[in-house]
Amino acid sequence: MNILAIGAHPDDIEFGCGGTLAAYAEAGHQVFLFVASRGEYGGDPEVRQREQGESARIMGAQEVFWGGYEDTEIPLNRELIIVLEKVIKQIHPEMIFVNYFDDTHQDHRNLAQGTLSATRYIPNFLFYEVPTTQNFTPNCYVDIHRVLDRKLACLEAHTSQIGKTNIQDLTILESAVSCANFRGIQGRVKYAEAFQSVRLFLRI
Repeated sequence: MNILAIGAHPDDIEFGCGGTLAAYAEAGHQVFLFVASRGEYGGDPEVRQREQGESARIMGAQEVFWGGYEDTEIPLNRELIIVLEKVIKQIHPEMIFVNYFDDTHQDHRNLAQGTLSATRYIPNFLFYEVPTTQNFTPNCYVDIHRVLDRKLACLEAHTSQIGKTNIQDLTILESAVSCANFRGIQGRVKYAEAFQSVRLFLRI
């Protein structure tokens, strides 16, 4: 199937669902990424775009689509919904992942709400978490023990961002491992990614 992961900035997708996407790609599914901004508020946008491309290659993604929005200024309006709908129409995904809507970053909040409208006909729609997510209560989990190294390699490809966390002396890699371990314990495995599903269609 075709899978679309949507993120506000480079490395959002990798933290939230990079292991799941790598596992899907390894299993032969087609993975696509939509990144709304080049993250210029957090570094050189040209560098961040190249890093995202390298991460996508490691993940096994087919293509990265760029939204062209300014970092910190992703709007919640009709235009955003139309942009997302065009990408969805081109890819025809059966599953979509996006930032969770309760988040301290306005870009994550607005992108999540816009995606809710744009994906109203998609059978599988799930929110993922990032370090700025709040009040996240997952209801499904993916065991990523086998692909944890790939997830970390994807995050490591974002070289300019590794040390940029909101906790002193904690790298994004350490944060990702801690989160995966915590969610794994909840899901009764060693390492997991956790999601909150809006719709999850089980084919029997």
